[in-house]
Amino acid sequence: MKNVILVLLFLSTIALNAQEPESVQTTEKQNELKINMSNLIGFKWADFTYERILNEESSLGVSLLFALDRNDNDGLDEYRTFSLTPYYRQFFGNQFAKGFFVEAFGMLHTGEDEYFIDAITDPFGGNYESRDYTDFAVGISVGGKFVTKRGFIAEVYAGIGRDLLGNSDIEVVTRGGVSIGYRF
Repeated sequence: MKNVILVLLFLSTIALNAQEPESVQTTEKQNELKINMSNLIGFKWADFTYERILNEESSLGVSLLFALDRNDNDGLDEYRTFSLTPYYRQFFGNQFAKGFFVEAFGMLHTGEDEYFIDAITDPFGGNYESRDYTDFAVGISVGGKFVTKRGFIAEVYAGIGRDLLGNSDIEVVTRGGVSIGYRF
């Protein structure tokens, strides 16, 4: 009888252990460092990003952009010299934090606006005057992230946002590019 009770206790312990919920722990890497190569090549902007994977379908990140050459004014958002852009991403698909995503972002940015000062006495004269500004924009982006088994990342995204403070002539800001990086 004593052996039967021991066997029943042993079997009930195994059955109870089998029903315990498993803790959700991932073996996936959850940190990423990236550089936006299209901004570096096309606009002479250094654009670095850190992203933290929250779970299999969402992440938080922050991008830091600064102009390498303040005198080179080419392209859209041509007068931006600095921006700090926190964002939240939602991924759609069956893979761990990769594939198609939608992103909501906020962008604190500074730059330089140029104004044409009309010379009243000389109709062909006049000059430009510049003024520094700081503004904040909110926006949305879409894109795709591709990750190799060893953690290398390629990412393509594009987005648009609207300035909220009205401190600059630029009412719409853009965000986007082609980034490469590493997941660790």
